[in-house]
Amino acid sequence: MKALGIAATGMMAQQTNVDVISNNIANASTTGFKSARASFQDLLYENLEREGAPTSEQGTYRPTGIDVGLGVRTAGTVRLNTQGGLAQTENQMDLAIEGRGFFAINMPDGETVYTRDGSFRVNAEGQLVTQQGYEVNPGVVVPEDTTQVEISETGIVSAFIGNDTIPVELGQLTLTTFINDAGLRPLGNNLLAATVASGDPAQANPGDPAVGILRQGYLENSNVNIIQQITDLISAQRAYEMNSKSIETADQMMSTANQIR
Repeated sequence: MKALGIAATGMMAQQTNVDVISNNIANASTTGFKSARASFQDLLYENLEREGAPTSEQGTYRPTGIDVGLGVRTAGTVRLNTQGGLAQTENQMDLAIEGRGFFAINMPDGETVYTRDGSFRVNAEGQLVTQQGYEVNPGVVVPEDTTQVEISETGIVSAFIGNDTIPVELGQLTLTTFINDAGLRPLGNNLLAATVASGDPAQANPGDPAVGILRQGYLENSNVNIIQQITDLISAQRAYEMNSKSIETADQMMSTANQIR
């Protein structure tokens, strides 16, 4: 009886589904977090009777076959890159991306990674960095006697230095886009790495065609829909229970068959 193995694959698939949903709920307040969903594929089929097989010498054939599936497997987790809501922080170093794009970040080992989390800070050298101290790319250095920093929607960084009433331009922030955002690999700490699936990074200025703009003093909230996640969690739980019931039923049938004399 194949029902035991088939139902077991269903239980493992729903366990993965619950894990993904739980991670979404846990990150409902994580800046720039994008929710994910698990996608599944059916496994191979055992063909007991082939479709179209001849059934007589008069040219009749079987209109349908007998195909018994062998269960389900997890095909992948798809990240949903929809826009999260913007929350005002009034911190001049906080930046939210409204639209497509990622901030590029230089890692200590020389690798470039990407993030939607714009909660930046200034380190002891005046460099614009992430909360982990990683430098934003392209680099921007804020002078020591800066009284105010202004960042335009198009990424131009200006500073009022000392008692000057005219701002000094410090640099230009850029955004990076990918042909397949879902193909980026999550690293933790709100960071993503480019992969073969994501395609090569394309750098552009905020406000360019098909690229978002920057909002100073705002952060992008998670795009997790809690109500939808709770609903999905209940559905996954019920599917897990039904697969468990299939195993119980198959066990009872095998027990009945073993008692026949």
